[in-house]
Amino acid sequence: MSYLNDPRVLFATERTLLAWNRTAIALMGFGFLVERFGLFLHVVMKHESGPRHYSVSLIIGIAFILLGVAMLVLSVRQYRKVVATLGAGEIPEGYWVNAPVLSNLAIAIMGLVLAAYLALV
Repeated sequence: MSYLNDPRVLFATERTLLAWNRTAIALMGFGFLVERFGLFLHVVMKHESGPRHYSVSLIIGIAFILLGVAMLVLSVRQYRKVVATLGAGEIPEGYWVNAPVLSNLAIAIMGLVLAAYLALV
């Protein structure tokens, strides 16, 4: 339990969570870019269109997306651990501490949907 009784501790914890959020989104965006660039190269090299083959760019792209999803879930877990140690004086009255948690989890679900879409299409 923290004994600072300062709401800035909570807000610093939220900023850290949102920094992890931005990093995870960047990783997922990079994974999408890698996968689509492999598709672009496939088209530019004029390979015959046949059934979708699982190229290296697809595997690497999905790996980056799943890494971003894992970062989102782990950052939520870490945030929840820190918030549980805060005292009543560190959380402003009526402040909803679960908003960033829901944001991260929603983005994690969208990342899983994106990975599934890339893998199946």
